[in-house]
This record gives sequence, structure tokens and C-alpha cells, in this order.
Amino acid sequence: MNTQTTVATQEIEELQERWVAAELNADVATLDSILDPDFVGVGPLGFTLNKQAWLGRHRSGELKYRSLALEEASIRLYGDAAVTVAAQPQKATYQGNEVPGGRFRITLITVRRNGRWVMAGLHLSPIAAPPGR
Repeated sequence: MNTQTTVATQEIEELQERWVAAELNADVATLDSILDPDFVGVGPLGFTLNKQAWLGRHRSGELKYRSLALEEASIRLYGDAAVTVAAQPQKATYQGNEVPGGRFRITLITVRRNGRWVMAGLHLSPIAAPPGR
């Protein structure tokens, strides 16, 4: 791994740590600064949220995390873009109801814009046993 790749990977890891902390604490200002204007989040049931809708979950107070983390993260760089695949354990409520699942596979897409990394998108899916088991 060359120095440029190492620096980029560290910057992306730091961005992801800031994202997890901001999600956990409903820190809309930080989320607004680290999500790309064209951000799209795909939820575990296939619904999509643009940046404003993603932030709105926290502004309204409807989404509340008790715990959230990224585990087993693997970052792959493609120039000014990167893809991270990780596990995301979480405990949360939405509109007062427990969010089912508790552990998801997450794919994070980050891009370098104006010299800094931002999150352009993410996709969540429940972790289940492979078919046939």
C-alpha cells in the first residue's frame, strides 16, 4: 500500500468514525457537513432517502439510536471514490418502535470533493444466513 493510499484510507476511516458518532448523537450539523449534496441512502427494506430526508430523521427526533458501530470494515479505493463494506450492529427506535434486525451489512460510498472525503451514499441490508441453510 503506497503512502497516498494509506493517507486516503485513514481519512475515510476518520470520516466514517465521525459519521457513526453523528448518527448516534443525532448531530445534524456534522451529518450535513459530511454527506455529499447528492447523497442517497438505501434502507434495509429498499426505500431511498436523499440527503434532506436522511437529515430529517434526526431533525424530527423520530430516529433514536441507543448503539451504533461499524465492524469488519473493508475499504477499497478507486481514485477519488471508495467503497467500504462493513457490518453495522445497532439498537434504535423509529417513531417509538424498535428497529428490527439489529445487525446489518452496510456498503458506504465515499468520494473526494474539493480535496476532502464525503459520503455519497450507503446501502443497508439485514445479515441473514446464506440461502439453503
